Amino acid sequence: MRVAHPATGEHASAMDAEPTPTMKALRAHERGGPERLVYEDAPRPVPGAGEVLVAVRAAAITFAELTWPETWESDGVDRTPIIPSHELAGVVEGLGAGVTGLAVGDSVFGLVPFNRDGAAAEYVVVPAEDVARKGSEVSDVVAAAAALPALTAWEALRDQAHLAAGQRILIRGGTGAVGAFITQFAHTTGAEVTVTVSSMAAEPRARGLGADHVVTDVPAGPFDVVIDAVGGDVPESMYAAASPGGTLLVLQEPPSKELAAKHGVNAVFFVVGTRKDRLEELAELLAADGVEVAIAQTFPLSEGRAAYESGPLPKPAPGKTVIIVRS
Repeated sequence: MRVAHPATGEHASAMDAEPTPTMKALRAHERGGPERLVYEDAPRPVPGAGEVLVAVRAAAITFAELTWPETWESDGVDRTPIIPSHELAGVVEGLGAGVTGLAVGDSVFGLVPFNRDGAAAEYVVVPAEDVARKGSEVSDVVAAAAALPALTAWEALRDQAHLAAGQRILIRGGTGAVGAFITQFAHTTGAEVTVTVSSMAAEPRARGLGADHVVTDVPAGPFDVVIDAVGGDVPESMYAAASPGGTLLVLQEPPSKELAAKHGVNAVFFVVGTRKDRLEELAELLAADGVEVAIAQTFPLSEGRAAYESGPLPKPAPGKTVIIVRS
């Protein structure tokens, strides 16, 4: 086939047309675990109305995301090949129609919706409302690592539990990726904070985060708020620890209705939502060095599969695993 050049009218082969821009990305073409991930060329996305194109610098990992249905489908429709990792920091490269408040060249961080391609790639398209500017004093690795766990912690305490000063809170897994932020924010609220840890070797860190009491087993209550930040099966002792009419928050999967009724607690499961005002608040907190953000390890994008494979392995330090896309 031959086409006319729009400027000169000269004919040229369709094969001479400008190729579709590509990028390097970590992708999975079939459902599964880290073994499905490949580092390869992929089409570079184009922002639509209300979206921004971000040149990714860092992308943090939530290991469980490869087990989530929304990772692999949207509205019941398979969307493979997929790109994982939805916690990002980078620089605005392009603006879709109608975007205001952001400009090309802005340093930003935020979350990609879970049913869209993520940030384990050189470029990602994100709704403009799901990112916020960050200061140059905050590294891309720190910003990416903070986005999801900090927003989850804030929503758990503020919007779901409505934690207040003087209340008693129990956090199972109080030094984990999300639990560490819950511990810090609960402490600054003025609550009495009790956390569980896997070993008392973690006690100094737990107390440094703001825990008043550190234990290895779930203690007897009553606690006004109980939060499970570990995941998996929530032990019945967590339901029993909440005071009658108290709140149990579960972050990984829906709680047992039977156990909630048995112990008379309000058991809640929620999925974090992205709010620009919360991201902006977090950006100020990070700039003021007002919260600890722990980084366990980093990997280059080309070793993204190894990053995901490291999920069940011992880590060199507590905190998030982050993929560095650009330094």
